[in-house]
Amino acid sequence: MPSPKLKLYFDTVSPFAYFAFWALENLPAFKNVEKTYVPIFLGGLMKACDNRPPIEITNKNKWIYVERLRWAKQFNIPLKPETPEGFPVLTLTPQRALTAVSILYPELLVQCTSAVYTAFWVEHTRINEPAALGSVLGSVLANDQLDKVMQATSTKDVKDGLSEKTQEAFDTGAFGMPWFVATNKKGETEAFWGFDHLGQVADHLGLERPLQDGWRAML
Repeated sequence: MPSPKLKLYFDTVSPFAYFAFWALENLPAFKNVEKTYVPIFLGGLMKACDNRPPIEITNKNKWIYVERLRWAKQFNIPLKPETPEGFPVLTLTPQRALTAVSILYPELLVQCTSAVYTAFWVEHTRINEPAALGSVLGSVLANDQLDKVMQATSTKDVKDGLSEKTQEAFDTGAFGMPWFVATNKKGETEAFWGFDHLGQVADHLGLERPLQDGWRAML
């Protein structure tokens, strides 16, 4: 019987997409799941949905700050309490870079994504600035690989690739981050939104939910 499959569409600007990525890579419940990570541009998705960033909504802008800290504490996810300077930053460059990695060096996408997330949400590195982003990716990529990735961010293939994956997420029903598309062992596919719905993702995939820690708060 095939393994359950889980696709995560993400943008590094979203703290909850960061939490989702961290959970899929670190929680034992997802150890035997075939995972695929897809960089998209959240700004493009929001525009396609005619959606508004939560930070622009009165009261919700304060609520998501509280919610972010609560979930990080529940699962012991590394996170600097304050939001990064200038948040929300434009992540077109890092998302194009990660798209380039997914095309040129797909075997290194998880490591590169982890490095960028840690740099932004734990160290508050200005990942939207090419020099800083290059330094972060350089911790994973060899010099020649880094040169190819950074050069590729301005190519039509990478720009179109990011746009196509953003459209793909939209076509599956996405309107925000994180967005999951989960296929269980029976071949049944469903989509889920939000880190707090990770329990429903686990249930659909037929995974055993631990009964301790943050899992008790999961939907």
